[in-house]
Amino acid sequence: MVKSILVDINRCTGCWTCSMACKTAHDLDTDEFWQYVRTIGGGERDEPGGEWPNLYMKWMPIWKLSCTKCGGDNTTDNKPYCVFNCPTGALTYGDLADEQSEISQRLNELKGRRYRVYEIPEWEDTRKSILYAEKGI
Repeated sequence: MVKSILVDINRCTGCWTCSMACKTAHDLDTDEFWQYVRTIGGGERDEPGGEWPNLYMKWMPIWKLSCTKCGGDNTTDNKPYCVFNCPTGALTYGDLADEQSEISQRLNELKGRRYRVYEIPEWEDTRKSILYAEKGI
């Protein structure tokens, strides 16, 4: 059984709660991140792309290879700390092979709403089994 994380890019607000939950739960050093949030837009963090009045900006949580997809503990219903603490519900965790799982149902819902589903390429040295769902404007 391979556990996966599904990210609804359209729900992520770039708050970094997922990263901070991971950092705190695993007692990581100040400059150590197993998971971080990338800004999609301009060239810098939280900088929009485009030109006024047609600006755009989105956020994309990224899981590094050091991520263990920890599975949390009893206080998180055995969900990874990043998923459990996401305030917008942008992250869903579970077994994609189980058609009745929360992640399978959420994935089917997003596909039914014509979301594009993809993974980050291996050359970016990111964790496997992280799916991104995004609906264009």
